[in-house]
Amino acid sequence: MNISARNLVWRTIDLIVAAIFIYAGAIKALDPVQFANDIDNYKILPWTIGVGLAFYLPWLEMFCGVALIFRLFYGGALSVLTGLTSVFLVATVAAKVRGLDITCGCFGHASQNWSFPAHLAVDLAILAALIALSLSVRAIDYRPSPASR
Repeated sequence: MNISARNLVWRTIDLIVAAIFIYAGAIKALDPVQFANDIDNYKILPWTIGVGLAFYLPWLEMFCGVALIFRLFYGGALSVLTGLTSVFLVATVAAKVRGLDITCGCFGHASQNWSFPAHLAVDLAILAALIALSLSVRAIDYRPSPASR
């Protein structure tokens, strides 16, 4: 695969991941009270912290998604999204181990009836894409060549 085709593949993955987080953030930002309830269902954080996160996290997700699209603060956006996804995965597994019946709330009502294995598969795929993008940043140089300046 030549360099431009490889860059196109990585850029496509960028845009898909960005769209996922912008959509997920927008759904949660439209109903922060429901998202606060979804956070509370995990029984990890006090209600007041969950409410604060419910109002803050959706905007962070959308900001990071936009950063991936425009390649501004790209490494930071990938790091934040990888961290958020990792924490969410650990919280989801911990809730399942404790026997809690939770709805993640990630994609609003669309994901409400997903099974635990379906949630896990989607989250692991997103995490794998984020890690792959982080590793590919070193392999792809998006700076203009000296000849084009």
